[in-house]
Amino acid sequence: MDNCIFCKIIGGEIPSATIYEDDKFKVVLDRFPGNIGHVLILPKTHYADIFEIDEDTASELFRLAVKVAKNMKAVLGFEAMNVVQNNGSLAGQTIHHFHLHLIPRYPDDKVNIKWEQLDLTDEQIEDVRAKLEMK
Repeated sequence: MDNCIFCKIIGGEIPSATIYEDDKFKVVLDRFPGNIGHVLILPKTHYADIFEIDEDTASELFRLAVKVAKNMKAVLGFEAMNVVQNNGSLAGQTIHHFHLHLIPRYPDDKVNIKWEQLDLTDEQIEDVRAKLEMK
């Protein structure tokens, strides 16, 4: 994609602080991080979001995420991590190239990933479950 900033980073047109790269993925420090050590895992093939990425690539990406996260924890010494992946503008996706955020969490940091919980009835839950059931 000509205007995709992540495609430009992957292609070397824009410099990045790369911590890992292979033929399918590039892992970079987020230029505008939520916390120290915040990384992005980028597939080298352009997929706009989870609805476009194939299952094999998604599986490989998540296996890589586990390895990267374990290394980050060992090196940076944080206690917790948020794994974040947004799909579509309404969900907070600002760059429409599939990417996974690994965000270390430290005591008293300023990261805030919250939502207001709904209080659904058993009937509402069953209605949604029946609609989503996969056979």
